[in-house]
Amino acid sequence: MSSPDLRVAILGAGPAGLGAACQLQRTGRAEAVVLEQKRAVGGNAGSFEVSGQRVDYGSHRLHPACDEAILADITQLLDGELLKRPRHGRIRLRGRWIHFPLKPLDLLLRLSPGFALGAARDMLLRGRPDQHDGPPSFASVLRSSLGSTICSDFYFPYARKIWGAEPEELSAVQAQRRVAANSFGKLIRKILGRLPGVKPIGFSHYFYPRRGFGSISEAYRDEAVKRGASIELDSRVERLEAPSGSDDPWRITVRTGDESRTLEADWVWSTVPISLLARIVSPEAPEHVRDAGSQIEFRAMLLIYITLGVDRYTEFDAHYFPEASVAITRLSETKNYAALTEPSGRTTLCAELPCSPGDGLWESSDEELVERLRRDLRTAGLPETGDVLHAEVRRLRHAYPIYREGYGRHFETLDAWVRGLPRLLSFGRQGLFAHDNTHHALFMAYSAVDCVRDGAFDREKWSSYRSVFETHVVED
Repeated sequence: MSSPDLRVAILGAGPAGLGAACQLQRTGRAEAVVLEQKRAVGGNAGSFEVSGQRVDYGSHRLHPACDEAILADITQLLDGELLKRPRHGRIRLRGRWIHFPLKPLDLLLRLSPGFALGAARDMLLRGRPDQHDGPPSFASVLRSSLGSTICSDFYFPYARKIWGAEPEELSAVQAQRRVAANSFGKLIRKILGRLPGVKPIGFSHYFYPRRGFGSISEAYRDEAVKRGASIELDSRVERLEAPSGSDDPWRITVRTGDESRTLEADWVWSTVPISLLARIVSPEAPEHVRDAGSQIEFRAMLLIYITLGVDRYTEFDAHYFPEASVAITRLSETKNYAALTEPSGRTTLCAELPCSPGDGLWESSDEELVERLRRDLRTAGLPETGDVLHAEVRRLRHAYPIYREGYGRHFETLDAWVRGLPRLLSFGRQGLFAHDNTHHALFMAYSAVDCVRDGAFDREKWSSYRSVFETHVVED
């Protein structure tokens, strides 16, 4: 089978799926067909319109840590629409606002004396083993490396809000993969990096498309289609029938509206949650695999959008709220991300409120959630919102992986089962159950395509790439 004759069905039109489709077509290694159950591309990294303004599903940035070749591709695809922006956020600690990324002078002037003294004491005592029973956990790893002050005031309350679990219940991997500054040395390097002459390239800026973060996925979609890929929206995959012989194709049952159809592909590349595969592949996955899939947990997210009748709410692009007294975890203002002046006379804020599907928050009405947001803003001492011109809520069921202690064996069971199926690949944030940024997801996509040669997939090379993925740490 020659490469141009190879057909790859890609499940999911987020950055990973679209990046893979674009690369497959651009390199001529396969024909790609992308199946997406929503009516728009981008997934959780997409954009849409609220009150005449393009907004994102929460706060998104393209970080300078992006692979150089991928960044060059995005820059070229966006054709002058990728902006380089200074980071200008802030964190609320003990009732005081601290600039984020951290600035030395700002810390000296604004940090609570009690917090500063506690952190300094913890730094002097660092290296002493944390006393705990059982295997290392998110709590024990961070407490040993950062001390009790930073953990108690920042990381632990934030963890409870974001993942809905006590820090002691979370795996140590959660600290290693999700917390970039997970030691005093790394934290100090970040702070000193703000000093003139010390600041490393790319430390204090990010990249952002002029028309919203979803423009990245849209640009990959357009390029993939131009090169021959098929992008099928509103297409929900109901069943994946595995090949019965070495030359047989995958048979994919897809539902669009009230109609279902079957298409065939030589390979299936999935970027959907790996736990979903165990429910839709035929023959049915073994019971222990399905049981493992039921143990894989994702945290959901409510995104509350309110449009205000002002040009700008504050000068900051994002506000972070680790404190337990405020329910939301982050508030972002899209106009500040893209340095926009339009639309004139109004701006839209996005508040992020983690929850679990089916809980009281998830089932709350839009009106109840907007009122809760108003209370949070008052508690945080932020400006009054005045009349809200428009409000709406978007619900993301799979926002963050939850790494509870012992999650690894459940994921490994699923992962081993997927690897044992012929010509099936699972990758991307949800496909590998990873805490990753968009640039990480795109790197996975490019890596997958790099493993395709003459109609075959180099499993050994993919295994090497998987080792690289394990080193990814989320950029804050």
